[in-house]
Amino acid sequence: MQSLLFHGKKIAFTDRGEGKCLVLLHGFTESTGIWKRFIRHLARQFRVVAIDLPGFGKSDIFSEVHSMDFMAQSVKKVLLSLGIRTCVMAGHSMGGYVTLAFARLYPRMLKGICIFHSHPYADTPEGRTNRERAIEVIRADKFNFVLQFIPTLFPDGSHEKYRKQIDSLTREASGLSKEAIIAAMDGMKERPDSAETLKKLDVPVLFILGVKDSKIPMERAGEMVLLPEHSESLILKEVAHMGFYEAPKVTMQALRDFTARCWRLDAGS
Repeated sequence: MQSLLFHGKKIAFTDRGEGKCLVLLHGFTESTGIWKRFIRHLARQFRVVAIDLPGFGKSDIFSEVHSMDFMAQSVKKVLLSLGIRTCVMAGHSMGGYVTLAFARLYPRMLKGICIFHSHPYADTPEGRTNRERAIEVIRADKFNFVLQFIPTLFPDGSHEKYRKQIDSLTREASGLSKEAIIAAMDGMKERPDSAETLKKLDVPVLFILGVKDSKIPMERAGEMVLLPEHSESLILKEVAHMGFYEAPKVTMQALRDFTARCWRLDAGS
């Protein structure tokens, strides 16, 4: 992995392939590791940049709260350091929130975005309360929080099927500092609603959603996918929150085709 200094601390990233750029952003407690298979295949067609967001992977923790805007600023820093002025950006879960923050702050740098098991809405009052409770659990026993949290990302009844992935994600999340996990949780809790950002965005948007996803308000899926002017959606009936593990071929194909279309659309073809 490569790295650079951002506000005096390290942001780590990978840069593979050549050509038009696709940026991959991971979710909460994850790292660029979730994208290994995607990077290997997609870098044959695109320049793929995957970034460890502040506090995760090999990137440093910066402060008590990592807002989605702050994370988006770190992404911009990486892209400009690589000479990348425009890209398609895909964000998983929390990475989707960061992608939406980036779209609000730097819309001219985007040719398209993929909201990958994520959504544009701010936390409800109940959601904020649940995050506050989770923060207290993390402060008291980070490891117990991780053990309880990671399996909920996969469909009920499928934990043995995905035991290898669950164990890997659990090990990685257990290695994070509780301060880093809390900083991201606080940042998500305070994030603004991004529905208007999607309405105003003049580039294509791809939604990848799982019907069995307990983390996404599926009752608002119809409303969500109608927000952008140009909207595409892949809704997977038997998938929960981790489509890159649960349905890697179909999600990777969808992202690859979408990225190619974004660049062709920009070229006027």
